[in-house]
Amino acid sequence: MAEKKAFVLRVNPEMLKELESWAQQDFRSLNGQIEYLLSEALKKQKRTKRKETPSDDEQ
Repeated sequence: MAEKKAFVLRVNPEMLKELESWAQQDFRSLNGQIEYLLSEALKKQKRTKRKETPSDDEQ
């Protein structure tokens, strides 16, 4: 498994409560939930970029 890098993340208390609750509902730790959400956002961003780039057939 790749080494993970630790860093400080500052969020407002209301957001933290929501994230903790969401993590509990999904049976994840808070850290695991944040990693999951970031991973999903990155996957979505990659899909969006591919759709915006014209394929060889369209050029």
